[in-house]
Amino acid sequence: MDTRRTSGPSRLLRSRSLRLARTGGAFLAAAALLLSACSSGSSTGTTAEAALAALPRSTPSTLAPYYGQKLTWRSCGVPGFECATMKAPLDYAKPASGDVSLAVARKKATGPGERLGSLLVNPGGPGGSAVGYLQQYAGIGYPAQVRARYDMVAVDPRGVARSEPVECLTGRQMDTFTQTDMTPDDQRETNQLVDAYQHFAQGCGRRSPELLRHVSTVEAARDMDILRAALGDQKLTYVGASYGTFLGATYAGLFPDRVGRMVLDGAMDPSLSARKLNEDQTAGFETAFQSFAKDCVRRTDCPLGGAHTTPEQAGDNLKAFFRQLDAHPIATGDADGRKLGESLATTGVIAAMYDEGAWEQLREALTSAMKDKDGAGLLALSDSYYERGPDGKYTNLMFANAAVNCLDLPAAFSTPDQVEKALPSFGKASPVFGDGLAWASLNCAYWPVKPTGVPHRIEAKGAAPIVVVGTTRDPATPYRWAQSLASQLSSARLLTYDGDGHTAYGRGSACIDSAIDAYLLRGTPPAEGKRCS
Repeated sequence: MDTRRTSGPSRLLRSRSLRLARTGGAFLAAAALLLSACSSGSSTGTTAEAALAALPRSTPSTLAPYYGQKLTWRSCGVPGFECATMKAPLDYAKPASGDVSLAVARKKATGPGERLGSLLVNPGGPGGSAVGYLQQYAGIGYPAQVRARYDMVAVDPRGVARSEPVECLTGRQMDTFTQTDMTPDDQRETNQLVDAYQHFAQGCGRRSPELLRHVSTVEAARDMDILRAALGDQKLTYVGASYGTFLGATYAGLFPDRVGRMVLDGAMDPSLSARKLNEDQTAGFETAFQSFAKDCVRRTDCPLGGAHTTPEQAGDNLKAFFRQLDAHPIATGDADGRKLGESLATTGVIAAMYDEGAWEQLREALTSAMKDKDGAGLLALSDSYYERGPDGKYTNLMFANAAVNCLDLPAAFSTPDQVEKALPSFGKASPVFGDGLAWASLNCAYWPVKPTGVPHRIEAKGAAPIVVVGTTRDPATPYRWAQSLASQLSSARLLTYDGDGHTAYGRGSACIDSAIDAYLLRGTPPAEGKRCS
């Protein structure tokens, strides 16, 4: 439950927009319940002073073979899409030491109209499959006029999905991991949680020992520049969501002169410490829950209270239910015998916070669990979040998520004692989720590879206009992060969506969509201070 991660597509959830928001990841299992971000191990929450330095404009001779490679396109098995494999150096400091193979997919521009080049998309995570997102949504669901003018392209970042995936645990081991008690009540339960984090980290270290050292966001951003060259584009045109905004902003910081039209939707703030990021996200999920609760109690089928119930009382009722599950998990009808305990239930609730379109499903799931002692609905939400299939197998979303998060930044907390001291602060940020999300922030403390990242500003001086999109009640990437990133980037335009849910583009606001489409198609960024609802 490290409070750093984004989202990815769920085949189980009814809400289309929640599926889209979740194509990249969100909180990380029992070991990381939220989203990813760049941060430091400092517990003070202070911002960084240093700015990410741009790389030299000239390509080093040692990287020339990578930049000069030609992609061989082949059928993907998905009508209309082509796939290829791209090579990148495993270690940019030692390019001769070996390669990493990256999966690339595209859907060529359909016309009419002049082709504008390639549009690279990334849905977030870290750990979400960009190729899957392209094939399941972006390549068929982006506005027709955008798909007509651009080749739609995606690359699974190193360590993710089809790109030499990081592996850590078996399906049964993940089942055990996701059910670990995330709100320990005594020393025995604290020890069990620490053991779970250590077992997870050790599994990753055993199965992916070399790759774990080279899955940072900086390396993934450098891979995107090789892809840009291989595609024959002079500039990178890019739409990134959630963690994808950090990836895109990092690219802009490293290669400001190669930025084309760039949209960063659901923006992250790379200048914050790990603890500050986690507290901010904890508060963000509380804000989202308050919105859900206000809507819920006005409805006759709300299991958290009636018309006179305040959101705070609804939160107390949900916490009381979580405590009941902690003591007495309920049946789910799961073929593998899993019951719904507090951890899986919390995951299911938080998963639905990403999009208001899932609120009806959450009400139904909570009603079944609270009134009928049937945990199947909340388990389905949790499974979709973790990308667990009906066969008991998991994608590598959670493994890659931890690998990138724990390499990009030192852990927010190093010991259980530090978490204990932080509980009041996290509880203030979210009375409903605070304790669990505080303990979730401990997972990187046991990682087998030392982090390489620190908090920093990204200015990208000299870059073309970059559109930063923030949603006022975004649970996973709080609006102030978008404000902060926009203030850091020298050429940013902040586009605001006054609404609920995670990210804004393609989620029902004609105002947002038309502003972004105009930018992608004509290069016209939104007016300063533009707000949509």
